[in-house]
Amino acid sequence: MKHQDHRVIFDATHSVQKPSGGKVTLGDARFIPALARAAVAVGVDGLFIEVHPNPKKALSDKASMLPLNQAAPLFRKINRILHAIS
Repeated sequence: MKHQDHRVIFDATHSVQKPSGGKVTLGDARFIPALARAAVAVGVDGLFIEVHPNPKKALSDKASMLPLNQAAPLFRKINRILHAIS
């Protein structure tokens, strides 16, 4: 897609979801940082990551949301990856 002048955005939040078929969507947020770093390393144009100060209290996607206190450290690592590959 990228070679056809399309932007590629990786959705780290929904990539870790496990649809339950019910009202609550399950997921495993612990994989968000690794997936986001890998996506940046292969050259995506952007990331979509839902964050929340307390994911357990989020109204939706609570199991697949990155805790806010983990966002800044993840973004610092992503910036290091960007500088290494540019």
